[in-house]
Amino acid sequence: MTTVSAHSPVRYAVVGVPGNRRVAMFAEAVRAAGLGEPVVVPWQVVVEAAARPEVSSDVSGGPLALPPGCLIRVDSPGEDAAVDRLLRGHALGAGWAPTRVEGSAAWYAGFRRALHTLATAAAETPGCRLLADPDEIGVMFDKRLTHERLSAARVPVPPVLVQGPGGLSGWEELRELMHEQRLPRVFVKPAHGSSASGVVALELGPGGRATATTSAELAVAQDGSSQLHNSLRVRRYRSEPELRALFTALAAEPLHVERWVPKATQGGRAADVRAVVTAGRATHLVVRTSGHPMTNLHLGGRRGDLSGLRAAVGAGWGLLLETAERAAACFPGSPSVGVDLLPGIGWQRFRVGEVNAFGDLLPGLTGLPGSGAEGRDTYAAFVAATATRPSTHRELLTCP
Repeated sequence: MTTVSAHSPVRYAVVGVPGNRRVAMFAEAVRAAGLGEPVVVPWQVVVEAAARPEVSSDVSGGPLALPPGCLIRVDSPGEDAAVDRLLRGHALGAGWAPTRVEGSAAWYAGFRRALHTLATAAAETPGCRLLADPDEIGVMFDKRLTHERLSAARVPVPPVLVQGPGGLSGWEELRELMHEQRLPRVFVKPAHGSSASGVVALELGPGGRATATTSAELAVAQDGSSQLHNSLRVRRYRSEPELRALFTALAAEPLHVERWVPKATQGGRAADVRAVVTAGRATHLVVRTSGHPMTNLHLGGRRGDLSGLRAAVGAGWGLLLETAERAAACFPGSPSVGVDLLPGIGWQRFRVGEVNAFGDLLPGLTGLPGSGAEGRDTYAAFVAATATRPSTHRELLTCP
C-alpha cells in the first residue's frame, strides 16, 4: 500500500478494487487536490477478514488493518470476480460464474458482514473515519428497505406489489397478484441486485399474454435446472415455459416488485435522470435514454441532453433537485449518493426509483451551475466536500 506525506492536511484511503476505474478516478481527484496518493484497501482483504474474525492485527486490534489517521471512502466491490466468488460462490457451488444473476441474497449477507468488519476496524483505528454509514449502505442495497424508508419520509416512489410474508413462489403467483392488485405493468427486481442484474419489465396483455423484457439470459444447467446469466443484450420472453423458468429462478430469492410508471421521453426514447447528491446538494445530473425499459448505459442506454431536460422541466427544475435531495436526506450518513429519478410524462412529476450507494461513476460530468461543484467531476466534488468538512451531511438535511 502507498502512504501519503505526513505534511498533507488530509490523508485519504479508499476501500475498493485495485486498478478499477472508480479507484483510479478517485485517486486522481485526491492528487489534483494536492492531498497526495490515497491508500487503497482492497475489498478482497476486507471480505477475507470478515470470514476469519478470530485473526488479530497490531493496528486495529481486530481482523482488518487500516491506515491510522485516514478519511476512508467506501467504494463499490463490483467488477472483481474474486470478491464476487467469496461473497456468493458458496451459494452457487460449481455453478458459480461472475455472470450469474442468482446468489444475490448470499452476496448481500456477506457484504453486510464485510461492512461490519470495516466499521469495527475503523472505530478501533486511531484517527480513522469512515466517510459512509455502513448501515445506510446496507439499506441502499435492499430495494425493499430503501422503498420503505423513502415512503415513510413521504418521498414520492412507485407503488409496490404487496407480497405475502414468504415472498413470491414463482410465475403463477406473481401473475395472480398482479391481476388482483390491478398492476398490469411492473418492474420485478432482485431485492439485493444492482446494475439491472435480473431486472424484468413485465407486461400483462389481453388474453393472458405476457411479455418480460430483461437482460437476463435463460440457460439450462447440466442437471436440467434453469440458470440466469447477465448479458449485454436485452431480450423478451413470452412463452409460458420461458416465463415460468425465468420467474422460478428469480423467486428463489427476495424480490421487489413495483408499478411500471410511464416515463417522460426525450428524442422519442424513454428517459430517466441520475442525480448525484453530494453533502446534501444535488451537484451532478445525467439524463439517460433508451429504446427499451432499462436505461442503464451498459445495456445500450445513452446520455441525453441536459439542456433539453432543463427546457422540458421548466419551472419544475427546483422540484427535480428537491426530490433528489429529499431522498438523499434519508441517508444522512452518506456524503455522496446517486438518486434515480423517474420523470412522469410531461416532466412535471418525479418519483424516486432507487438510491445508489455507489452511484457517482459518471466520467466527464461536471457539476451543475450554482451547485458549488462547478467544474468538478463527482470525485473531485466528494473530495472538496469531505476534505474541508470531513463529515457527512447529517446537520444539513434530515429525513422527515
